[in-house]
Parts: sequence; C-alpha cells; structure tokens
Amino acid sequence: MRQLLKIINQENKKNPLTDEEIAAQLGMGRSDVVKLRRSLGIGNSRQRMRELLEKEIHVLVNKYPNLSERALTQKLNENGFGVSRHMVSDLYQQMKMQGAFSAAKPESPNSSEVNNLPVKQTQTAFDALIGAQGSLRTQVELAKAAVFYPHKGLHTLIAGATGVGKSELAYCMHRFALESGTKPSDTPFVVFNCADYAETPQLLLAQLFGYVKGAFTGAEVDKEGLVEKANQGILFLDEIHRLPPEGQEILYYLIDKGKFRRLGESDTFRNVSLMLIAATTENIESFLLLPFRRRIPMVIELPAIAQRPLEERFQIIVSFIREEVSRIKLTMRISYNAVVALLMYECHGNIGQLRSDIQVACARAFLKNMAQKEKILKIEINDLTHQVVKGLLLLNEQRPIIEKILQGDLEISPTDEQRAPLVEPTYLLPNEVYQEIEDNYIKMENQGIDLAIINRVISDELEAKVRQLIKQAQGNKQNLIRQDLEKIVGGKIVNAVDRMIKLARTRLPDIDDSLLYCLATHLAASYERIRMNHKLIVNPQLQKMQAEYPAEYELAERMAQIASYYLGMDLPEDETAFIAMYLKSYAKKDHLHEVHVGVVVLTHGRVAEGMVQVANRLLGVDYAKALEMPLEESSQDTLQRAMHIVRQADNGKGVLMLVDMGSLVGFGKLITDSTGIVTRMVTRVNTPMVIEAVRKALAPDADIEEIANALHWDNSNYEMDLCHISTIHHLTDAIVTICLTGQGTAEWMAKMIADYMPQCLKQIEIITMGALVEEDLQTRLRQIGQNYNLLAVIGTLGTVVPGIPFITAKEIVKGNGLEKLKRIIQLRGSSSNKAGMIYSEAGQYSQNGLIRPELVLLNCSPKNKNEVLNTLAQTLMSQGHVREQYIVSIYEREALAQTLFQDVALPHGSPEYILKPAIAVMTLQEPIEWVDGYRVEIVFMLALNNYQKNEFKKLYFLLNDRDQLMKMKQSKNIEQFMRVITDGQMF
Repeated sequence: MRQLLKIINQENKKNPLTDEEIAAQLGMGRSDVVKLRRSLGIGNSRQRMRELLEKEIHVLVNKYPNLSERALTQKLNENGFGVSRHMVSDLYQQMKMQGAFSAAKPESPNSSEVNNLPVKQTQTAFDALIGAQGSLRTQVELAKAAVFYPHKGLHTLIAGATGVGKSELAYCMHRFALESGTKPSDTPFVVFNCADYAETPQLLLAQLFGYVKGAFTGAEVDKEGLVEKANQGILFLDEIHRLPPEGQEILYYLIDKGKFRRLGESDTFRNVSLMLIAATTENIESFLLLPFRRRIPMVIELPAIAQRPLEERFQIIVSFIREEVSRIKLTMRISYNAVVALLMYECHGNIGQLRSDIQVACARAFLKNMAQKEKILKIEINDLTHQVVKGLLLLNEQRPIIEKILQGDLEISPTDEQRAPLVEPTYLLPNEVYQEIEDNYIKMENQGIDLAIINRVISDELEAKVRQLIKQAQGNKQNLIRQDLEKIVGGKIVNAVDRMIKLARTRLPDIDDSLLYCLATHLAASYERIRMNHKLIVNPQLQKMQAEYPAEYELAERMAQIASYYLGMDLPEDETAFIAMYLKSYAKKDHLHEVHVGVVVLTHGRVAEGMVQVANRLLGVDYAKALEMPLEESSQDTLQRAMHIVRQADNGKGVLMLVDMGSLVGFGKLITDSTGIVTRMVTRVNTPMVIEAVRKALAPDADIEEIANALHWDNSNYEMDLCHISTIHHLTDAIVTICLTGQGTAEWMAKMIADYMPQCLKQIEIITMGALVEEDLQTRLRQIGQNYNLLAVIGTLGTVVPGIPFITAKEIVKGNGLEKLKRIIQLRGSSSNKAGMIYSEAGQYSQNGLIRPELVLLNCSPKNKNEVLNTLAQTLMSQGHVREQYIVSIYEREALAQTLFQDVALPHGSPEYILKPAIAVMTLQEPIEWVDGYRVEIVFMLALNNYQKNEFKKLYFLLNDRDQLMKMKQSKNIEQFMRVITDGQMF
C-alpha cells in the first residue's frame, strides 16, 4: 500500500499512470493493483486526472467559447495532458449540462495564440465523421477539395469494401457544401442505389434519366428522372458498378456536355448541371468503362476498419452504443472484456458489421434484462457472438494501447449526447427489435408459459446450435488458450469442465481440447440462466437421448454430477441431455461432417450472393452457397455450374435449392438424375427465407423434406394459395393437432386454439392425435381428409399432407401460428362463401374460376408478340390477379426459353407477383410469329401457382384435343367460348 501511494503521489497529475503501468512498477498483476487501489479509495487514472482536467477545460472554454471539441483537445494536449477527443467530449458535455461555463464576454486572443489554434474552429459536417482528423484526414481533405472546386465541384468516385462508410462520406460532402456556402441551402441531394434495379436495366435507366410517353410498356405519361431532380445539386449513385454500360455511356456524355435524353427521346436534349458522387465496392478498372473512369477526376479510397487505429474503432463503438441507448431508453454498462472483444475481433464487414454485432449483443442483453428488470442493461461477454468473443484472445497483442483507451467498464446513459447517424446503414436492425422482444416476452408470460421456454423460443434466432459450435471449435482449437477461456467464462466453469473432460476421456479417448471450449461456453450460459431465473431449461431432445443414446446419456449424468458439485447447484435432466448431445457428436465423428442438409441459392442476375452473405453472417456460419445466372448465359451452362456447387454443398443428407423463377426451377430433378444427390426445390426465394433455411438446416437431425415443406408454407401467400383449395360443403371443417409421444401436447395446443378464437371454432372440430400411438399416421390423416374438410395440421414434428398447411407447435407458443391459423379459417370461409357463384348465361363455368369471361379476348389482330403479352398481362392486372412486376417477369421468362406448345403459346411469369390465380386467353384472327419459324393462333397466359397443378393438367389435355381447340378458335362470342370450356368439363 505504501509503495502504491508513493507511486501515485509522484506521478504526473496531468497524465496519471494506468493500472497496467503501476503493476509493472510494483511487479504484480493488474487485477491485484485494482483491488489494492480500490481498498484505499483511490480512483483510476481518468478519475485522478478529472479535477485538474475540468479546471483546464473551464479556463479554455471561458476564454475561447467558439473552440471546437477537436481544437479544445489539441490545446489540452499542448498543455501537457494526454487525453483523447472522446474523453474531452464526454467531460465537456457533462460540464456544459451542469452550467460550468460563464456567459461573460470572452477575452480577445492575441495573434500568437490564434496562430496556435486550428485553422477552422467552427464545427463542420466532417467533424462528426470519426477519424476526420486521424486515419481519414487525407480522404476528408480530398472530399473538401472536390466540394470547393469552382462552379459545381469535382465529380468524385468513393471506393472501398462493404461497410467502410462510403455513403456517410457522401452525406458529409453534401452537408459541407451547404455549411461552407459553396452551395445554397436548398441544394438538392439525390440518392440512388443502382443495385435496386440492377436486374432490370431498362427500369434502372428509366429511374435515372426519365422517359417519355410510349417509351416502353407502361410508360403512359412523361416522367422526369433523378438526374433532372438533381439539377444544380448533387447526385449520389451508390454501387455504380451495377449501372449497365449504356447507362455509363449516357453519364459520361452528360459529364462532358451537360446534356442527356430521356428514354424514348430521339431529337431533344436536356441540359443539367450537377456534381456526381459515385460509390463502389468493386475494382474500378474491372467494372467501369474506361471513358467513364477518365471523366471522374477525384477518386477517394476508404480504408477497412482493420487499417484504422484502435482509438477510432473505440469511438465508433461508443457512437453505436449511444444510438442503441437512445432507442431503448436504458443506461448500458458494457463490461471491460466485452469492449475489448469488440475492439479486437476480425470484423470483415467493417463498420457495418460492427454496428450489426453490437446490436445483436444489445438485443441479447435486452432479452436477459426482461427477466431481471434492472434499471441498467448490462452487456457481458456471453452476449456477444462467437466470432466477436474470439477477439478477446488477441488482447495481449494490443494491451498497452487498450489500457490507454479503456480503464474499466463502459457506461453510457440516455442523457449522454449522441451523434446522429448521417445515413442509415444497410446492416441496421429494425428499430422495433427491442419492442418485439418485449412484446413477445410479456405475451407469453401472461399466458403462464414457463420462463425457460420463453427464453428458449425468443432466443432461437440468437443462439448457436450445438453441432455448429463443435465444428467451429474444432476448426480453431489451436487458438484456444486456457487463460483466455477463463476470462470469458470464469475459473469456476473451466475447473468444473476440466474434471468432466477427464471422466469423459476414460470412455472416449479421442476427445480433443475443443470439447473443453464447447462445454465451457455452453455450461457458462446454462449456469447463468439457472442462477438468474431459478427455473429449469427445457431440452426437447431429452427423451430421444435417453432412449436412443443410453451410453452417452449415462456418461453425461456422471459428468453433470461433477458440474453440480463444482458449481454448487443441481443441473436438471434437460441439461444432462445437452451434455449427452455433445458426447454423441464426438462419439460418432464420422457424422460430424454429415449432419446438415445442404443449402444452395440460385437466382437470375446478381441477387443470390447478397442473400447468402446476409444469412451466413447473421447465423455466424459460412454454410449456404450461392449461384447466380447472368441473363445472357445459357441454361445448360448454368446447369453444369449448379451440379458442381450442389456436389460441394452435399453432406450426405441432400441439398435444398432455393430458386427465383424460370428454368432454374427444373434444375433439381436434372441434378438428382445426373448426380444421385437428393434435392428439393423451393421457389420465390427471398432473404428471410434463406436465413430460415440455413437456421433449420443447422438444427440437429434436420430433414430436407421437413425443411422444404416448412419453407413452402412460410413463404405462401394465403390469398393466392388457400382460397383455391376445393371445399366439400356437406363435410365438417377440421383441424388436427399432433404430438410425438402422446396426446398431452396435442390437447394443450387444441386448448390454446380454442381459447384464442372461440367464435371461429363453433363449426370446426379439433382432432388430437399422438404420432407414436397411431400405427400409420399418414393413413389416419388421409381418412380424416375423406371425412372432413381438413384446414390445417399442427404438431411437434413435420407431418405433410399435400395441399394442407402445417404449423409447428413452436409457432403456436410464439403466437404467430395462431394468427396464421386464424387467417386460414377466415380465408377458407370467404372462399367457401364465394364458391360456385361465377355464372353466365351458359351456366356455371368453374368453381375455381380460372378462365373467366372478362379474361377472354376473341378474334384480336395484334401487330406482334409483344402486343399480345402486354394486352393479356394488362388484362390480368386490371382484374386484380397480378402485380405490375408480373409483366417484367413474363419478358424475363420468355428471354430464357420460349413457351410454345404446337401452335399455342403459354406465356407465364413469376408466381411471386400473382395475387389471385387465373388464365387469360386471346384468340387471333391471323396467326402471328411467336419465335423464329413458329406461329400461333391462340394464347393462354398462365398466372398459376403450386396449387393449380391439376388445372394445368386439364389445360394440357385440352391443348391435345384438337377438336376442342378448334371450337375455341372459331368461337364468335364470349358465351360460345365459355360453353366450350364448360361442355368439355375442362375447368
């Protein structure tokens, strides 16, 4: 103590020693210094410096009230302090709120003092950009020079990897132009992301340059583009590499001449004057035309976050946490180790990924806080993702720098000043994420559901799966250092797991050190949940592990007894089952690489890669694979590439293929026939579906059929799919609930349904079943389907009945399954009421009404194929059957392969844009050429989805009946045409 007091009394008061520096002088550990210092009531280095620093700030600010925070920091360091701008900013804002600065007229500084101050003391937009006076100083100076350049400024290209802050720099340039007076306050700033329309170049160019009436299908009026809106201002084009060559040509002509034409104009030029700022993540030479590159004089390259100083990364972390504090209105305390991990981990997605990882940690901490209901939201190391936690293992590499940046836990309250983001990044989670967690928690808590189940349901998207954790740990076991593991989970957990591993090795000698890491991190999380909630953790695999893996379960029981002894609490049976799951994975190593269903995403254009990146990053894996088909590539070439990537993705349990439309839909069968790999196709792919597919595929014992059927249902459009399933009016409607081992859970689900919608269920019977009790479940379900109108099947395991929606028990617990079921009942009711109501003078045409009088056009004389497509698509759209995008998807489909059957054309588009299934028909007075050498006399435009397979078969038979086809072609009026349909009993 005497030595510590002596060292502190002799230290430089303007730059006190850190605990690390004191520990080095005393020859003891940092943690011991901290305990000793606190026992003497002595603050850390920042606290010891604060009083003197406040006095100095008070003097300077009262003397120079216009001093910026950057200039104030510089003056303080010139006066002997060693402080960061972040520290000065925090202290200055606190003093300002406390009214520490007088309103007296400031002294006039002499000329020498003025010369020592920074050139510009007023704060600009760039001052809000972290690193503007540091690692980004050169880039900021270039940006300012571009803005200041006479007349309209220098056209600028900002290059850099995803997430480095290109958009934020562009926004700063616009704000700086306004602040500096270079441009008037009403200067437009027009933003456009070229990737939004990259798959439809015509629409992209129309958005940018505008169009005149009649330029293309749907162009009914003249429309100005974004270029005209940006006249006399700034046009910011993000992802400029997605702009097609013709668009780049128009742009560089505009840069040269200040002139351009709208789409469809031939003899009129329009004049504009603007500054162009473009951004790209790609290699400039590879993706931009040389004439276009030459016309962009200013190129600014932004560094990755790994190339920037740790001090700046710390400021970025603090700014993001402040944003989250502002959103949830709670003080946050982030542990020292958690901040270190965020500072040190490999952040490949740069600032954008850093923000996302911070938000995931905040969401996890918020969920935990829902149970504890504390006023301070605490973020610990366990709240971070596995990838972030690994950053803690790199602490020793930068320890001296970190000690200067961070003295202890980081605490930020809602009253702290927050820097508003200049632009919402792509990675940002929705603002309502915390509200959703809170709402779901309260909703299930009010239903009396056990707290452990609530945490399990809500945390489902946030917690890594057991097998994936093992795989990752084994891939990184050389980095697992015991001392660092103790920092993450604590010495008590590591000691307990040490003893458990020693016992396990007596039975499983091949176990490696990665099991120590897996069990330690898992047990730490379980220990914390049990300690805080005092309730059991439910493992749905418990009975399976007991019944099918008795040896592993018996060993796990003995290991659980050891853990209970060292942790001072009894572990429940469910936790024993988790330990057994780890042992099972290690006992059967040949299964470690064969536990997942493969996931491959295939799309036209550059879409798949982005969706796969988002899914893999959010789930912390590198698992799903992407294949993109350029529009100019042949289907055969794409098929060969698809076979190769499916072989890579296959682990022995098949490959789930998520596709958008067109020829890709048929790849599954071709690949299976050629390679023998089991495949399942799911259409209408989107990012949430990819995330859900990967999440389900990572689950232990995942089945490709169950995943595919669940995705088909989750992605279905109820209005589109369910209203066209046949209903037999004299049969009673029914819902079936199924559980695995008996009827207990099935009856509980039935009660949940009855309580939620008592009015809807007066005419609906709920049938409960046990999967193991029924000898043949599928046969029993088919019998129910013959005696009832089966509306839905609900259960704890995927039970497929063709055409019948399946809802999981977990969805019922969360509440969204009940909403889904209610919607099914409402839609079935409305569908039943409307069934059989489509009539004409010829009688009843069709229960489903796919071919309706208002969709039939007879004896038309179109000029060409495009006019036929436009007319029929507009007819479907005007009757509310398809969205506007359906027209574009038809042309895309026609470009891939011609839809021709003998002398009949069958054009169709993507089911994604179908609202209500239908078939539009046009008969022609004279045949027209549909494709080289082939002419057609009748056209059926199909707006069908998966539930209209039988109707398509009927149409196929109709097209093979030449007599019926001739009668349709010769029909003089709508009634006669519809009578052919009805008499033939085709629809």
